[in-house]
Amino acid sequence: MINAKHLKTTRQPRYFRCTGAFLLLWAGAIVWGVLPIPTAGAAPRAAVPETSFDFGKITEDQAMTHTFVIKNTGTTPLNIEYVDPDCACTVPKYDKTIPPGGQGDITLTLKPFSVIHRFKKETKVRLNDPDQPMLNLIMTGTAQPFIEIKPSHIVRLRGSPNDDLRGQVRFISHLPTAFKIASYRTNIPDKIEVTLKPEAPDKIYVLEVRNKFQQGGPYAGLVELFTNSEKRPRLIVRVFGEIYLPSAGGQ
Repeated sequence: MINAKHLKTTRQPRYFRCTGAFLLLWAGAIVWGVLPIPTAGAAPRAAVPETSFDFGKITEDQAMTHTFVIKNTGTTPLNIEYVDPDCACTVPKYDKTIPPGGQGDITLTLKPFSVIHRFKKETKVRLNDPDQPMLNLIMTGTAQPFIEIKPSHIVRLRGSPNDDLRGQVRFISHLPTAFKIASYRTNIPDKIEVTLKPEAPDKIYVLEVRNKFQQGGPYAGLVELFTNSEKRPRLIVRVFGEIYLPSAGGQ
């Protein structure tokens, strides 16, 4: 026979009784789906097949667009938190959330007239991928104007009235159609003589400016040229002269 004294000495403390009850309840909750079971390694994973793109040779006054693809190979949604171009000339458009197993786009557009010569535009992309939180997307290319002006749109004539002071400017067309300069005029016809000749049919013209000012001193003016191109109907060459008269002693 078990007496009451024996029962009192073998009873478990309250702390252990409460802890055991809690563990039983927690285990039961997992079995019945009340509490979520953590999944090991659950995270988004960004896979980017291409992070750079070269437009090659282009004309400078057209909008240029390229789309970068981002795939989510992870098990939770991939979020594009922000897209930060290095230039206000780059306009981004993108999918903010990409589901597991899906893919999204980041489309970058360069505004017209925003690039010249060899260019490189970079855009930073922030992701919630723990292994790849930042992407750097790069767009490159070589932009040339529809009409190149070489060596410059400025002609400088320096020297004595007796010197043969002249300068040349070439207009080189990159238009897909025939390029013609129909006419030209200058606002300083008393100081310069202007001639225009085609060098390559429908593509290259050569403008020559020669000084005819016989008095000493500086002058400035321009030559306007009118073309058959809707994109470049008017071209301007600026002319600066610095004419020095010989000294009285012939020096």
